[in-house]
This record gives sequence, C-alpha cells and structure tokens, in this order.
Amino acid sequence: MEIIEIMKDALVYPINNVKALVLYLILGVILGIVVALTFAAIFAGISDGNVIEVFGFGIIGGLISIILCFIVSGYQLDIVKYGIERNDNAPGIDIIRQTFNGVKLLVVYLAYFIIPIIISAILGLIFKDWLATILMIVLFIIFAMAAFMAQCRLAKTEDIMDALSIGDALGDITGVGIVNLILFALVVVVVTFILLIIAGFITQLNSTVGGIVEGIIGIYLAFFVSRATGLLYSNV
Repeated sequence: MEIIEIMKDALVYPINNVKALVLYLILGVILGIVVALTFAAIFAGISDGNVIEVFGFGIIGGLISIILCFIVSGYQLDIVKYGIERNDNAPGIDIIRQTFNGVKLLVVYLAYFIIPIIISAILGLIFKDWLATILMIVLFIIFAMAAFMAQCRLAKTEDIMDALSIGDALGDITGVGIVNLILFALVVVVVTFILLIIAGFITQLNSTVGGIVEGIIGIYLAFFVSRATGLLYSNV
C-alpha cells in the first residue's frame, strides 16, 4: 500500500470501529482513575504518617496500573496485527494474552534502546564533541527504526525471539523503505499537531469539554498510529 492509502485507511479506522474505540477509552479511564486514587491514598497516608498505608496503597495501586498499561500496550499490538493482516475489524479484549504481549513489548524496547546507549557511551570515550554527538544521533535513529520494526514483528508473530532478532528487524527497514518511514513519521506528526491545536482551542473555550476532547483525541491517535503502523509493515 502507498502512504496516502495507508493514512486514509488509518484516519477512518477508529471511526469505523467506534465500539472498540469506546472500549479502549474505558481502559484508559480506568487506568487514570486507578493512578489518581493511588496517589490520593499515598498522600493521605503521608499526611496521617501511616507508612503501612503509603506502601500498601502504593504497591497495590502501582501493580494494578502496570498491569493495565501492559493490557493497553497489548491491545495496541493487536491493532497493529490487524493492520498487518489488512483486517478492517478491531480486536477485542484478551486480558491475559494482551498483558503478556505488553510485557514482551517492554522487553523488546528495553533491548533495542539499551544497546545504542551502551555503544554511545563507548563512542563518547573514543570520539569527542560534535563527532560523537552525530554518531550517537545516527545510532539512535537506526535503532529507533529497528525497534519500530521489532514491534511489528512481535505484533505479527507474538514471538519475542522473532522481535529480538535485530538483523531481521534492520532488514525489514529496507523492506518498508526509509523514505516511507520518513513520510510516515511526518504525516503522524502533522496529524497529531493539528488535532492537538483543535483540542487546545476547545480547552480555551471550556476546560471541561476540552479535557474530554483531549482524552478522545489521545485514544483516536493511538488507534490511528497503530493501524497505520500495521498497514505500513504489511508491505514487507
């Protein structure tokens, strides 16, 4: 698929799957509520000088928040997978599988970004000033693209070893095309910028309505980017 086709499809995908959009929104709301209640309980415990209450609510709330984050990440991976398969439907909630996939995604990103950090530290010792900076930037861009491909590989197969195959991930960059990746990033940035400007304008008129709109736009963008990512990778 061409970039224009991908973006057209991705832009209407959330609208064509409103039920899934609402479901994802509910997950986000629940996550927000848990985080807010956790912080409120922690501050209350601090005010009362109750250490057990602080640690208890902190640990429980933190664990629930982390699990919800993993579910959300796993759900986004499924949207990517549906895009790779060019399936116009939206995924449902599969808590256990999506939680584990969310954990896998975290491991994959840590692996892909720890490597350039280590190499950059070594380069910083060998080279000086601007040369080291340029090499670090190039290195991070390459590994960011590789991590992007690894995310798609994980979405497609749900096999973490497949995603951690750096050589294959780098090879996928060629398959997708660097120009396509750059165009993809530019369009995503432009769409995000436009929607955020609209949300900001509405917020100035009414903060409550603006907050709701910002939340909806955030969920819409998550769907849009995940769908576009899957469609882009479907060309590999």
